[in-house]
Amino acid sequence: MTTTSSGSASPSEPEPDTAPALHRPGVTLLATCLALFLGQVDTTAVNLALPAIRHDLSGGISGLQWVVDAYNVTFAALLLTGGTLGDRFGRRRLFRTGVAVFVLGSTVCALAPGLPVLLAGRVTQGVGSGMMLPQSLAILATAFPGRRERNKAMAAWSIVAGSGLAVGPTLGGLAVQTLGWQSIFWVNVPIGIAALVLTLRHVPESRNPRARTLDPLGQVLAIASLGLLTFVAVQGRELGWTSPATLACIAGCVVGPAAFVAVERRRSDPMLPLDLLRRGQLPVAVIVAACMTFGMYGLFLLTSLMFQQERGASALGAGVAMLPLAVAATVLSPLTGRLVTRYGPRLPMTAGMTAMGTGVLIFAVAGADANLLVLEIAFTVIGIGLALNTGPVVGVAVSAVASELAGLASGIANLARMFGATLGVAVQGSVMAVASAGAASGPHFVHGLRIAVAVGCAVEFLGAAVAFRYVDRLSPPSSG
Repeated sequence: MTTTSSGSASPSEPEPDTAPALHRPGVTLLATCLALFLGQVDTTAVNLALPAIRHDLSGGISGLQWVVDAYNVTFAALLLTGGTLGDRFGRRRLFRTGVAVFVLGSTVCALAPGLPVLLAGRVTQGVGSGMMLPQSLAILATAFPGRRERNKAMAAWSIVAGSGLAVGPTLGGLAVQTLGWQSIFWVNVPIGIAALVLTLRHVPESRNPRARTLDPLGQVLAIASLGLLTFVAVQGRELGWTSPATLACIAGCVVGPAAFVAVERRRSDPMLPLDLLRRGQLPVAVIVAACMTFGMYGLFLLTSLMFQQERGASALGAGVAMLPLAVAATVLSPLTGRLVTRYGPRLPMTAGMTAMGTGVLIFAVAGADANLLVLEIAFTVIGIGLALNTGPVVGVAVSAVASELAGLASGIANLARMFGATLGVAVQGSVMAVASAGAASGPHFVHGLRIAVAVGCAVEFLGAAVAFRYVDRLSPPSSG
């Protein structure tokens, strides 16, 4: 998901003693976009590798859910702290460290002899993304001090973010089909090294002199709360809903967030200022963002299994089948800003969430044995909705707060998107496992798929209703 720094929205000056000798803004843009593309593609490409991973490393549906969510949970939990670390200790330093950690995690994943090692690698990748991606926009703001040039750089960044997310399944399918599932991780290594080399000499160092203080206790509670919630959703069925382990985790899901709220309220400089969530449009943006990714990420997981396990398609065939989503999202994303300028954010957000809900509904009604053309239409409609909603959601969040809090508001919106993605994979995967009685194909699988997709559809339409009812019709946030 697209991310921004959680620190000050204002760019800070490069530090003369640490700035690279050859500062080239174009190279800075390339380096940040390479890292951004890695993080975005990785969130969706892995879905196409799940059947192959299941074949080679064994494991049921819960294991496959963890392959996706081990990354999502870690990434989401570190988003806000990652921005603060960059503001305090240097954005270039954190960016390069994050890229290096991400490359390390990718290498561990590619070499994994079993599922536990693969999950450890995915967690490491999530740590890397949580460090590198929040720095990227702040680095660009410093590299492009002129308003016009900066806006162009931000537009390019936004296009890369959206296209990376959308083309991930297709690229993942191509890689798995031609080189094996390990290739979706190996490909990150040379690209990450290229980004590191470029940042070594061409990216200026910068800090925020008014950076927020670190909140280690809040960070631990955030990770624990999200992790326990995901664990219950994924493992509750297998462990038994009344087993001591499940009940203990459910209790943790109550105590953890309550403790987090108590800690944040007492801090003078909290990681997540809770009062922001009561400000006008920001909570609306948070809800819509979470609903958007809940249905979409769950669908990526389910349709990958559907195409390869039920319809007998190859990984490449499954990836190509999802290509209309990528094309629609990539082509239409640059046009969304014009709609926001003319009509305000309410229309594109409501239309976008409705389109995504409609596309998911087509899957729920048509089922796994539907004509391929019907499924392609559904993917296209979802891509249109993704394009209409992605930019305005962040714009609404940013417009709800003072300019000095814009970066933090953007980070909160993106945290909500990753939260929705994490729960979407966990909940819909578990619903399918229950409704299908664990079947990997056949009538029970098809039935479970319909039920699980219907859950995602309901959440998408909930987001559409929230956008229609609560988003200001004429507020003019940025669309990027």
